[in-house]
Amino acid sequence: MFLFSLLLFSCSGNKGAKEYLADAGKAYQDGNYELAKLKIDSIKILFPKSFDEINAGFALMQDIRMAENRRNISYCDSMLREKYTQLDQMLPRFDYIRDERYQEFGEYYSKAYPYQSSLSRSGLRSGVREKGELFIESILSGNAIKHNKIKISTKDRNYAETLPVTSDGLNYQFKTIDNSYEIVRFSGKSENGVAGFIYTFRDYPLSVQFIGNRTITVGMSDALKKGVSDSFELSSLLLDIEQLKLEKEKSEALIRYLESRNK
Repeated sequence: MFLFSLLLFSCSGNKGAKEYLADAGKAYQDGNYELAKLKIDSIKILFPKSFDEINAGFALMQDIRMAENRRNISYCDSMLREKYTQLDQMLPRFDYIRDERYQEFGEYYSKAYPYQSSLSRSGLRSGVREKGELFIESILSGNAIKHNKIKISTKDRNYAETLPVTSDGLNYQFKTIDNSYEIVRFSGKSENGVAGFIYTFRDYPLSVQFIGNRTITVGMSDALKKGVSDSFELSSLLLDIEQLKLEKEKSEALIRYLESRNK
């Protein structure tokens, strides 16, 4: 009786494993890769002695991974075409500046707030590097307060504030015959969401506070807000493109790996 029961369970288990494997195959054909993987994983858990089905499930899993990565590449290509179309439409709003003597990559500056005239007044200028990193530079003209951070505020006291920047090359002062200047560059963590704040409140009056030994506050012109907003949009688009390119490269590398295992 015991041997009969064991044989009956074995046959029943084998049948169940075959059904799960068939369901996985159908889900794979339908493009439902998550369900297919779930069915394959279930075979190993529910029918640990159904070795033929487990091995067949492993082989099917490789096909699923190949299909997933090919689909991801197709998606990335489609999104990249769309993003590059947006980029072509956006770039005419920017000047591209690169000093070949020391810059490997150039920077984009919005024409709404020209780079060349940004030193003529206290305020901000923003730019975007070719890979999408956004930066904001605070320019204080005619005052020496050794400022190292800025705060952007609305009239109802909403605000965003950078982190302090003190390192040489990113916080510096200089003088001309007619004037003195302080310029601080905020990017990455030190930028701390200031550009996004300006973009969100671009249609409202904003002021910028230069914070150092004392605080100096100036209003932000519409052109300045437009310049930062343009930079924020371009940065977001370029970062999306870089992320899509990275995801595509990952999928291509995984496909090469899977193909090498099948040789």
